[in-house]
Amino acid sequence: MLLADKRLLVTGVLNDASIAFAVARRAQEEGADVVLTSFGRALRLTRRAARRLPLEPDVLELDVTDREQLASLASRLGGRLDGVVHAIGFAPDSCLGGGFLDAPWDDVAVALRVSAYSLSALAAACRPLLGPGASIVGLDFDNDDQAWPVYDWMGVAKAALESAARYLARDLGPEGVRVNLVAAGPLRTIAARSIPGFEQFEDVWTARAPLGWDVRDPGPVAAACVALLSDLFPATTGEIVHVDGGFHAVGA
Repeated sequence: MLLADKRLLVTGVLNDASIAFAVARRAQEEGADVVLTSFGRALRLTRRAARRLPLEPDVLELDVTDREQLASLASRLGGRLDGVVHAIGFAPDSCLGGGFLDAPWDDVAVALRVSAYSLSALAAACRPLLGPGASIVGLDFDNDDQAWPVYDWMGVAKAALESAARYLARDLGPEGVRVNLVAAGPLRTIAARSIPGFEQFEDVWTARAPLGWDVRDPGPVAAACVALLSDLFPATTGEIVHVDGGFHAVGA
């Protein structure tokens, strides 16, 4: 099994349709010991989803904007960590749906803090438990060189996430810790449903992805995350792995 004897922290599980849920399930199937995080009103949903996994994992409370919770994370986890999955993203309504020029800074700041800065904050919180060979994997939606319809400031936040991952790869590499992102095609999750006009992504992906794309199947994304969490890519860091049916590689 790819993840035998590995202990992973997985964020972002809201229900069994979450990409992070698929990652946690596949990781358990590959032998990993998984711990989930959640906070606030979502904590109840995460605990309910945890019961649907092959083995019910512990669920720790973690708000990545709460400095005290971040500071205590390593002691609350204890032991060691071999991998971390960052599946965290949020933007206020004003930052999505076509109002790019009107979104106020206070809302934009929330989107950037939760969706981009949190990768660095989570990595720093877990750092005491990470050793050589550990892997941090974040979930991305490719924003390298294009502007998407309706994605607006979340697109900017994802571009910042991509840059942050490269700087983390630079700084954690000497400690033997890898940092990579998986750029997933659109999937029908709670997060996706919160984006006005999300169906535009579904339509264009179905038409253009060379390998095809099923918006209901997070399995290929989960498989890529598990591969990056495993020992199969010991010299890969600062990378963005596209799991999108090949959409990113073709023009209109």
